[in-house]
Amino acid sequence: MKWADARATWPLARHSRFVTQKPHRWHLQEVGEGPTLLLIHGAGGATHSWQHLFPLLAAHHRCIAVDLPGQGFTQLGAQHRCGLDPMAEDLLALCHAEAIDPVCIIGHSAGAAIALRLAEMMQPSPPDVVGINAALGTFEGPAGVLFPVLAKTIAMLPLAANLFSATASQQSVERIIKGTGSTLPPQEIALYRRLVASPTHVSATLQMMAQWQLEPLLDRLPRNTARTLLITASGDKAVPPATSQKAAEKMPNATCKSLLGLGHLAHEEDAVAVAALILPFLEGARA
Repeated sequence: MKWADARATWPLARHSRFVTQKPHRWHLQEVGEGPTLLLIHGAGGATHSWQHLFPLLAAHHRCIAVDLPGQGFTQLGAQHRCGLDPMAEDLLALCHAEAIDPVCIIGHSAGAAIALRLAEMMQPSPPDVVGINAALGTFEGPAGVLFPVLAKTIAMLPLAANLFSATASQQSVERIIKGTGSTLPPQEIALYRRLVASPTHVSATLQMMAQWQLEPLLDRLPRNTARTLLITASGDKAVPPATSQKAAEKMPNATCKSLLGLGHLAHEEDAVAVAALILPFLEGARA
């Protein structure tokens, strides 16, 4: 995506900056002062997904949101760096280069898995982790074999991303979002439409899906000592709430809290309700 074409209307654009930390050119948004929070969006998203939660958290925290490699406005510097471990490694390098020392990493969906992986890398004193509808489950049965193969096949097809971008309408994007159990206003659906209209964004998202390897992280959950809050939404049709509940049971310092009546994009639908769970959790770290 081209920042010059989007900056006039992109949410919180005045707080955006760009950092070259090899192999990528990162897009970050920073708001507020205080203990640092690092926010990581899910697959196919961007920093815009935090636009409502940012002001609520930034009242007492320095909030930094980042676009994942190739998604949103971060320029992908190496196509093979879209998997879970490589993205966490590259984010850690970015944190070191920019003196970002988060007390908590907040991730949505697949971003929650990246947050947990980062916490593992930040031993011996890992930051806290908040996962919103955390994608911490694998496909079972034949889907566990076929889905990764299908994702890799599509990612390798010439012009696949271009075709998807060219045919994705406002209505089709709205159907996809409703399929996750969430309802967003037209102007916010339009932001996702702008993302999927970008072949580079779609290509990077496909590469992320194709390179995703979650099982090692899940196997290590009993040894992940990060203080963790997993937030679920009862109406999430993309990631069942039971996924977070099972993950929390495996972790020594994890709790799971539920929200009623929201879907996969709960933090976009009702940021106040999500913040009402996150802020006391953050306060608990200071107690």
